This record gives sequence, C-alpha cells and structure tokens, in this order.
Amino acid sequence: MSPLRFLRRLVRRLAAARHPLRPVEQALGHVFADPELLVRALSHRSWINAQGGDSIDSNERLEFLGDAVLDLVITDHLFRTRPGEDEGKLSKIKSLVVSAKVLAEVARPLGIGKYILLSRSEEKAGGGERESILADAWESIIGAIYLDAGYRAAEAFLHRTLVPRLDEFMEDATLANYKSALLEYAQSKGIGAPRYEVEKTTGPEHGKKYHVRVQLQGETWGKGAGLSKKDAEQAAARKALEGRGITVT
Repeated sequence: MSPLRFLRRLVRRLAAARHPLRPVEQALGHVFADPELLVRALSHRSWINAQGGDSIDSNERLEFLGDAVLDLVITDHLFRTRPGEDEGKLSKIKSLVVSAKVLAEVARPLGIGKYILLSRSEEKAGGGERESILADAWESIIGAIYLDAGYRAAEAFLHRTLVPRLDEFMEDATLANYKSALLEYAQSKGIGAPRYEVEKTTGPEHGKKYHVRVQLQGETWGKGAGLSKKDAEQAAARKALEGRGITVT
C-alpha cells in the first residue's frame, strides 16, 4: 500500500472510531457531520510526514481557509459594533484579535493542544502547547467547521469562543501589535513602510526558528526571532520601537 493510501485510510479510521474525537467536539461545541474534517484539522505537518505522507494532507489548507473565515467574521463584528471607530482603528483592533498570540490563548484553555496529531519528536518538545501550532490548529478548526456546516456555524463558533473575550484581549498590554505601531510611527515621520526580511532559519523542520530584521529606508532598525515568521516580525518591530524609546500600549 502506498504511503498516501495508508495515511488516508488511517485518517478515515480515526474519524470512524469517533470516540477519540468526542472530547474535542464537546470542547468546541460542534459535532461534525464529517469527522474526517476534524481529524484533518488536527493533523500537524510533522505527524503527516512521520506517516510518510505529504504536507498537502496536513491541516495547512484548512488553516488557509479558516484564516479567511476568521478575518471576515471579526471584520463584520467590529464594523457593526464599533460605528464610531475609523478604518485605521478597526484595522488595528482586528490585527490584534487575529494574531497568533490571541488565537493560542483562546485554544489553550479548551485543551486543544493535547488532541493535535504530532510526530513523537514534536510532541516531546511540547509542540501541543506551542503558540504557533495552537494558533494554526485553531484556524484549521474554523475552516473545518465552515466546510462541515457553513458560514453561520463558523460564525457562531467564533461568537462563542473568541468574540466574548475581545475587550479582555484589547486591554492586555502583552498582546500589543508592534508591527502596527511601527508602521504608524514610520508613516507619521514620512519614511515609508517597514520592510521585513528573513535572515535565516535555525533548528529542525518541526521546530524551525525564524530570524527576521526590519528595515526602513535601507537601514536595519531591529532584529527578532520566533517560532513563526509572524512572531519573529513582531519581535523585530518591538526591538525597532524600543531602540527609539517608543512604548506601545
């Protein structure tokens, strides 16, 4: 049997067993008509590779879809509930709300991390609690719910889990969006938009660390590292702001 056929049969078997998925469905408040979608949403690239599969069978395509659904739901909510805010303020709030830090914070108390399918090495490294993996799985789940039951179901899911905590997240200084703050500062000084570059990556494929620098007018303003490009860019932007004595609140 080819690795791909084996992998897909394994996914079907996990979905058909159903009982391992029940705690996840209970935590999410959604029972899947097609449980294979949930299994796929929980299938991290490292586990797929360990089974001899290809990354296209991981949760990354569902993550791509879930990201778009999340963006629309949050944009619609902010537009309807904050009529006094201008486009710039709404964009800043949305950028914070859909950040990896916030999504991981929403996923973590529901225990999603322990159900993500990971390779042994990734699991031993604590991947189930890693911010980037949790956030990606959360977006994949949104995509899976959308495919399983439609937009309204995905919207209801986000209004149960994420939307009620928006004010809490906006008041949390540790979730500050440094990239947005740096862009605003650069625009106020008339020096254009920051440019982010990945200088290098280190570590194994399942635990890759990104090293990023941010430049303005050809000059490096700051450098940062993280387990995702987004986190590394935020770290670089934070260094750039700190280097100029700017505090983000």
